[in-house]
Amino acid sequence: MKTENGNIEEKLLHPMNGGVMLIVDLILLAAFGFLFAFGIRQSVYGHIGLAVAMIIVSCVGVVAVCICFGGLKTVRPNEALVLTLFGGYYGTIRKPGFYFVNPFSASNSPLYDKAQSAAIKAAKAKTSELEIVTTPGRKRVSLKSNTLKNEKQKVNDGMGNPIVIGTNVIWRVEDPTKAVFNVEDYMEFISIQTDSTVRNVARLYPYDVIDEENDESEKTLRGSVQEIADRMETALQERVNVAGIVIEDVKITNLAYSEEIAAAMLQRQQATAIIAARQKIVDGAVGMVKMAIDKLGDEEIVLLDEERKAAMVSNLLVVLCSGKDTQPIVNSGSIY
Repeated sequence: MKTENGNIEEKLLHPMNGGVMLIVDLILLAAFGFLFAFGIRQSVYGHIGLAVAMIIVSCVGVVAVCICFGGLKTVRPNEALVLTLFGGYYGTIRKPGFYFVNPFSASNSPLYDKAQSAAIKAAKAKTSELEIVTTPGRKRVSLKSNTLKNEKQKVNDGMGNPIVIGTNVIWRVEDPTKAVFNVEDYMEFISIQTDSTVRNVARLYPYDVIDEENDESEKTLRGSVQEIADRMETALQERVNVAGIVIEDVKITNLAYSEEIAAAMLQRQQATAIIAARQKIVDGAVGMVKMAIDKLGDEEIVLLDEERKAAMVSNLLVVLCSGKDTQPIVNSGSIY
């Protein structure tokens, strides 16, 4: 059944049991065989008209039974059988089992048709026999969960910096009818839509924050991986609904600056780390100097005027903030 937008809605079939029909076909085949033999015997006795009629009926019956054998279909767990009849959509079987359907109905599977075309091209090109053997032999649509590994692709982040990003998508076919009729090849369809979604979402966010003041409020690819992956999942689901596909999970597996700017960005990160470390060192040194001067004054170990305090502060800060070990100079004379 077609909707207003041209998409085909699923119609579930509940066909008869295939085992019963198989037994009936075998009984009919045996009966027509006996009828054919009996017709031959009648011709021996001179009953030519009756013999011809029996032989014709038995031959027609055998052909009809053979055609009925084509209507026997099997459906495995987590599979669906999508059928067409004389070019029109006939129905879909989801429940696993052995069934009898209209023998003139045809199974449909884009992956099977694509693999058959590839096998024919490989055979014409005289490629290895292994490629032809791997062609699937069942026109069924799998409803199992699948993993799509989206290879690393180079995109620009929210600040225009080139980055390399890769994702892993777990998906499955929810509506096999849409997967067969609404898109040409649902495997290729989801692959292309994943590439497009990753590119479009990644360009909305910077790889990392440049201004530390916005570190808590601004989302980044490196700092908000799960939130951005969830947004990718939502955006991708909207794109593949037409194909009857459900996105179960999206994970970012690779994330890095592109090679041409990786060295420069590494230097920036190193500089940021050095500045942060120096800031911690200075804060600690100032606290230690203040504690030393206050303790000397409170316990009246030595009385220092402002000039000597300044000299002491200068010396202590040099010792505490120096990146290398300092070499003290002992003054053996007067401090004046």
